[in-house]
Amino acid sequence: MTDPQIYVFDAYGTLFDVHSAVARHREAIGAQADRLSELWRTKQLEYTWTRSLMGAYHDFRALTAEALDHAAARCGGLPAGLRLPLLEAYESLDAFPDVTPTLQALKAQGRKIAILSNGTPGMLASAVRSAGLTDLIDDCLSVDEVVIFKTAPEAYRLVLERFGALPGDVSFQSSNRWDVAGAARFGFHTVWINRGDLPDEYQDLPPGRTLTTLAGLIS
Repeated sequence: MTDPQIYVFDAYGTLFDVHSAVARHREAIGAQADRLSELWRTKQLEYTWTRSLMGAYHDFRALTAEALDHAAARCGGLPAGLRLPLLEAYESLDAFPDVTPTLQALKAQGRKIAILSNGTPGMLASAVRSAGLTDLIDDCLSVDEVVIFKTAPEAYRLVLERFGALPGDVSFQSSNRWDVAGAARFGFHTVWINRGDLPDEYQDLPPGRTLTTLAGLIS
C-alpha cells in the first residue's frame, strides 16, 4: 500500500455535525426536534440518490430546503419564522471537536487536504469559514461541477482531476458508509469514521480502516 499524500474528507457528518442546525433551535421546536433532524437528513440524502438516478439534478442547497419542508410536514409543521433560521444554520454547522487538531496535524505532515462534498460551493465556503478551517483546507470540491451526486464515479474523479493524482495517492474519509463504499469502488484508500458505532454494510466494498473519530488518523 502506498502512503497517501492527499487526504480528502466528506463534509456533512464527517467534518460538520448535520444535527447542530436543529440543536440550536431545539427549545423552539420542542419535543419533535430529534425526529425532525433525523428526517431532514434522511430525506436530504434520499433526494440526492433519486435525482442522480433520474438524471434530474437539483443542487444540494435546494434539496436541503425541500427535505426540511418534508420533514417539517411529517412533524406537524415548524413554529412561525423558524424555516429560514434553520436553513441559515445549515450553512454554518458546528465542526466536530476532532476536526481542527486532526487537520492541523496532517498539514504539519505535509499532506494535501481537500473536501469532496455534495454541498454547493457556497455552502462549503460558508461552513469552512464559520468553522475557522480556511487555512487548513487546500481545496473544496463540489459535485456541482459534474451535476451528479456521490456515489457516482464522476464525483470521486474530481479529486484526481484537481490534483493530477492517481486513486492510490488518495485517502478518503467519510462518516457515511455508503460514501466509503463508493470511494472504495473508485479505488481510493478509505477510512470509515464510524461516529455513531453503526453496524457495517456493503460487505463487498469494505473500508481500509474503521475509526470512531478523526483523531485516529494521526495516532
